[in-house]
Amino acid sequence: MTLPTTSYLQFTPNLNICRILNGMWQVSGGHGRINPKFAIATMFKYIDAGFTTWDLADHYGPAEDLIGEFRRQIIATRGKEALANIQAFTKWVPRPGKMTKKIVEDNINISLRRMDVESLDLMQFHWWEYQDKNYLDALKYMAELQTEGKIKHLALTNFDTEHLQIIVEAGIKIVSNQVQFSLVDRRPEVNMIEFCQQHDIKLFTYGTVCGGWLSEKYLGKTEPRGFDLTTVSLKKYKNMIDAWGGWQLFQELLTTLKSIADKHKVSISNVAVRYILDKPSVGGVIVGARLGISEHIEDNAKVFSFNLDEEDLNKIDAVSSQSRDLYQLIGDCGDEYRR
Repeated sequence: MTLPTTSYLQFTPNLNICRILNGMWQVSGGHGRINPKFAIATMFKYIDAGFTTWDLADHYGPAEDLIGEFRRQIIATRGKEALANIQAFTKWVPRPGKMTKKIVEDNINISLRRMDVESLDLMQFHWWEYQDKNYLDALKYMAELQTEGKIKHLALTNFDTEHLQIIVEAGIKIVSNQVQFSLVDRRPEVNMIEFCQQHDIKLFTYGTVCGGWLSEKYLGKTEPRGFDLTTVSLKKYKNMIDAWGGWQLFQELLTTLKSIADKHKVSISNVAVRYILDKPSVGGVIVGARLGISEHIEDNAKVFSFNLDEEDLNKIDAVSSQSRDLYQLIGDCGDEYRR
C-alpha cells in the first residue's frame, strides 16, 4: 500500500509530512496496556504504509522513549539515511512559573535524549495559565535554542487566537497550533482559521474522529452509559457530544455521514477526517494509534481516495446548524483546559 502524493504536505522547507499524523496520546495510559515490543513492530507497519509523521509529548507516558528506540531499530535494520523519511513532533507542557534559559534547556535536553535526536523536528508548547505571562519567556528561550540548532521549528498546542496573536506580535515565529477540531467541535472556524491564514500558521487537529465516536460502531445504537466508556478518549468526547447537541442529534449526524460514506465507498471516520482536512489552514489531522492493540492503517489510507462534493458538504452543514454553539459554551480553542 502506498499513499498518493496528495497525502503529503511540504509543511516547512525541511519537513515533508503525512497529512494524517499518528497520535501517541494512547500510549500514555487509559487506552489499554501497551507492549513496547509490539508497539515498535507496529510503528514499522505505519511508516511502511506511508504514515511517516508522529505526534507525541513529554507527558505521553513512554512515547518519547518509543520514538528513540524506533529510531535506533530503523538505523540497525535500514540504515541511518532511512531516518530522513520520518518526523516526530513532541510537546513540552511545563507547570506555570518562572522560566529561565536553564529550565527551558534542561527540559528540551530531556526530549532530545529520550527521542535520541540531535534536533527536535517540532516543539509544540502548551501553557496552562494565561495570567502567568512567563509563557513568553519560555518561548523566547526556545527561540534561542532553535537558533542554536536544538529545535528545528516552534509550534503551540491549545493556544487560543488572542494569545497566539500576542506571541506572533512578540516576534516569535510559530509554524503551527494544535487544536481540537471536528464535525462536533468547529470552534476553530470562528477566529482561529482566519488568523492562521493571515500569518501562514498551520493547524494540526485532534479529536477529529471524537475518540472513535464518529464511526459505524455507534450508528443506530442506544446511548452508552458511563461504564460503557472504556477509554479516556470515549469519556472525553462523549462530554463534547453532549454539549454539542446530545445523542439524538449525534445519531442524525452519523446517519448523514453514513450515506456520504456509502456513496464514496469509504467509512464514516474517513468522511469526518476528510471534512476537516479540507478546511483552510489545516495541515494535518492526528488520528490516535493504539499501538499493538488497535490499528486503522488501511482505513486511514482511504481518506486520500475521495473528495467531498458540494452536496456532501451541504448535508453535513445542515446537521451542524442544529447544534449548540460550542464557542459560546466553552470559548475559543483550548479554553476547555483553562476554565
